[in-house]
Amino acid sequence: MVVSNFNLQAHNTFGINAVAKQFSCFSSIDELENLINQTNNSPLLILGGGSNLLFTKNYEGLVLKNEILGKTVIKEDENHVWVQVGAGENWHDFVIYCIKNNWGGIENLSLIPGNVGASPMQNIGAYGVEIKDVFESLEAFHLTSKEVHTFNNKACKFGYRESVFKRDLKGQYVICNVTYKLTKKDHKLSTSYGAIQEELQKMGIQEPTISAISRAVIAIRSSKLPNPAEIGNAGSFFKNPVVSSDIFENLQKEHPDIPHYKQADGTVKIPAGWLIEQAGWKGKVIGNTGVHKKQALVLVNYGNATGKEIFDLSETILQDVFSKLGVALEREVNIVGGI
Repeated sequence: MVVSNFNLQAHNTFGINAVAKQFSCFSSIDELENLINQTNNSPLLILGGGSNLLFTKNYEGLVLKNEILGKTVIKEDENHVWVQVGAGENWHDFVIYCIKNNWGGIENLSLIPGNVGASPMQNIGAYGVEIKDVFESLEAFHLTSKEVHTFNNKACKFGYRESVFKRDLKGQYVICNVTYKLTKKDHKLSTSYGAIQEELQKMGIQEPTISAISRAVIAIRSSKLPNPAEIGNAGSFFKNPVVSSDIFENLQKEHPDIPHYKQADGTVKIPAGWLIEQAGWKGKVIGNTGVHKKQALVLVNYGNATGKEIFDLSETILQDVFSKLGVALEREVNIVGGI
């Protein structure tokens, strides 16, 4: 059923009071196709968990919420298991499901908000692990041809928080399911990034397991990041910038203790949160919006903020960081409705 003038406040983690001209849900490819056939070429937005978008205006089109569910082992061998998951499944619930089955590879991605369908689109990542490391393939529905196409790792053209679905094929496909290749034994543990090692020591764990790493990540994220159910936010609002070695060396002269991660190609990744904090924005409150007091990477809705207010705050931060530190930040959150 298609509903008119549907309020999206409960369907975006910023809690923005935006209205969709039309709204419906689909739980299968057939349902999706039937709804697409009714659109009459009006603007279309596919909604997942609503955790990586900011509505700056009401949506003058059709919003379709992806509720395709299911988890199926499609094959396995002695060392690996291939699991196909519906794009509408909650991401963190899926991570916990894998850990309970002793399937390794995504434990570092615990507590990332959103649904499974967003994981390849964004190439989500945290604490040294990205989706591309475990991604096998996905099936996606082409909105024009109405055909289902399969994309392997190479075809997705993964980059840092990027994929072909955010660039060349933006708005052309709906991701229906994703298949991950996970380990059954001899898990490759990633504990060197961020504060995982420190957290494991606090927990008194000498020989970490995938379950212990997941618990450590959950503890770290819970201590730093606000719960969207309590304060409206979309997690990390900005990408961590990757700069040339020259830019980094100039910054390091001024800030010898700058945190950084050298990349294989000679560039250097710098935490955006550190840059925003250096520019003096951490904990600032402006009207109904602000920068979170514990994590400068997170912009928050303290009550009745509009999407435009949050966008304007992000723009001011972008300009100020560039003015003071010479680094151009980029938004990770998708802006819906224009600026």
